[in-house]
Amino acid sequence: MRLIDPDGEQLGVVSIDKAREIADEFKLDLVNIAPTAKPPVCRVLDYGKYRYDMMKKEKESKKKQKTITVKELRLTPKIEFHDLNTKANRAIDFLKDGNRVKVSVRFRGREMGHTEIGREVLDEFTELVSEYGQVDKKPKMEGRSMVMFFSSKSDN
Repeated sequence: MRLIDPDGEQLGVVSIDKAREIADEFKLDLVNIAPTAKPPVCRVLDYGKYRYDMMKKEKESKKKQKTITVKELRLTPKIEFHDLNTKANRAIDFLKDGNRVKVSVRFRGREMGHTEIGREVLDEFTELVSEYGQVDKKPKMEGRSMVMFFSSKSDN
């Protein structure tokens, strides 16, 4: 196995027994860093400190991640302009917060025969929201609902 000492210098390719002796001399642990390499790479280091540093890096990377939630708004084909405006303002608030927005138009009964009205409602909704968000997925029928997704323009 290839051995690296605590200072980061390579000690060359040595046997496992020799590597254990060297680790005992330093009073540190022998850690297998790259087991799939040819030959495997081991390092002499303080394993407790190594684990602590790895956990610290993992926590730091999680802090930098941004969780994106999907907020849903439901519309109907017969929605009035003022109600549509109110829903659009709500969607704009969600988009400003960096969330994705799922807008669905629910069809009931005979409304299923006039899905083009729902598409018009979604087109109108898109115009109202276009300043703050962009269409992620175009309108698509899913069962009795026509669904489309928006994402914040600031994300891209």
